[in-house]
Amino acid sequence: MRRNNLILAICCISLFIVGLDVTIVNLALPSLRTEFDSSVSGLQWVVDAYTLVLASLLVLGGSTADRIGRRRVFQTGLALFGLGSLLCSLAPSLGWLIAFRAVQAVGGSMLNPVALSIITNTITEPRERARAIGIWGSVVGLSMALGPVLGGALVDAFGWRSIFWINVPVAVAAIVLCALFVPESRSEHARAADPGGQLLVLTLLATVTFGIIEGPNLGWTHPAILACFAAAAIALALLIPYENRRPQPLLDLHVFRSVPFTGASLIAICAFGSLGGFLFLNAIYLQDVRGLSPLHAGLWTLPMALTTAVTAPLAGRIVGARGPRLPLILAGSAMSIALLPLTQLTATTPVWLLLASYFVFGFGYGMVNAPITNTAVSGMPRSRAGVAAAITSTSRQTGSAIGVAVIGAAVVSGLGGTTAGGFARASHTGWWIMVGCSLAVLALALLTTSARARATATRVETREPALINS
Repeated sequence: MRRNNLILAICCISLFIVGLDVTIVNLALPSLRTEFDSSVSGLQWVVDAYTLVLASLLVLGGSTADRIGRRRVFQTGLALFGLGSLLCSLAPSLGWLIAFRAVQAVGGSMLNPVALSIITNTITEPRERARAIGIWGSVVGLSMALGPVLGGALVDAFGWRSIFWINVPVAVAAIVLCALFVPESRSEHARAADPGGQLLVLTLLATVTFGIIEGPNLGWTHPAILACFAAAAIALALLIPYENRRPQPLLDLHVFRSVPFTGASLIAICAFGSLGGFLFLNAIYLQDVRGLSPLHAGLWTLPMALTTAVTAPLAGRIVGARGPRLPLILAGSAMSIALLPLTQLTATTPVWLLLASYFVFGFGYGMVNAPITNTAVSGMPRSRAGVAAAITSTSRQTGSAIGVAVIGAAVVSGLGGTTAGGFARASHTGWWIMVGCSLAVLALALLTTSARARATATRVETREPALINS
């Protein structure tokens, strides 16, 4: 039991710093603009380089770990993430910082899916494994929620480079502890490499992510954006028949017949679309409309972060005891209720109403991560745990990118002026989109946790041994 808890702690600490780097850097952007005299597009790529590479390589990281060894890939990811963080803290220019952020993301892509696969295959008792998966999912969400708070505090106290310093000793310690306590494991029936499938998946995710992120900046009809979406469509059109013909594909598409697995991916997209939009609009509103500093803007989100910290472990325990249905229903309901008052946001919205909305949103967000992960893994054969974790992690990143892109585009198109009141009014459409995403979480929760849905997961798991032996 103690060894399992230590393994869980190693995985969770490693994942915490990866998730933290998705959001923490936003609070450092003004400092980066001052030091490097950067354009807005340059600052955008400081964020986008990490998200784009991370989303594009998660599936590859999970499948590679299942094949060649989970501990080996996990330690490699820790080393690359730590190295990338160190290089980021020493970056002499914005261009180098963007490149080093990509190095960070390559390492991070080997951590998110592989950690869950290690947990799933090391902790074998069903109830204990469900609790561990719940804690893992909670850490992913908590790290992203705490990013704005910690980022603002570190930048104000020690400068922007400090947000990268903290990753280095954590990565080194995790590498050592992993070597001492984490056993090596791999899939019982190792699949052959699928470079064609990996290339198509990489192309699909990279071009879609790039198009979504850059679409609002360049315009949706810009030739580069149209070319990205055309390349994505071609990659998808080739991927499906290519993978269906392979005896051992990178991504066995029949697993999407599992309603819980497919539903978990869709829930992740909707939930993190709401989170990405929330963080994006709220940061602009608090700083440009309310006139707060980055530190104070981060502190205003403390109700969300603290509520997430309390409810996330609770969600993991509920999942372990009763399954994912109740936490998902609570998540969709709470997020919808929290966002509704913000659809009427003004420059003078009462502080108590804002803080109450942050509090309720944090409750809903804290409830959603653990059941997403549990539903996805329980809806897929355990031998494919790495790919299951990779797809749900990719869904989270894709959802966040879509949320920022779509909601940002809606707000920009609705701006009637440059005044604070103008932005507040223009943001109403974005908040309504987030309400819709949250209601979708609720609807999918009811659909994907029913007895009929669980039966589809059983059929998929039963079919896996037949596929392996054929």
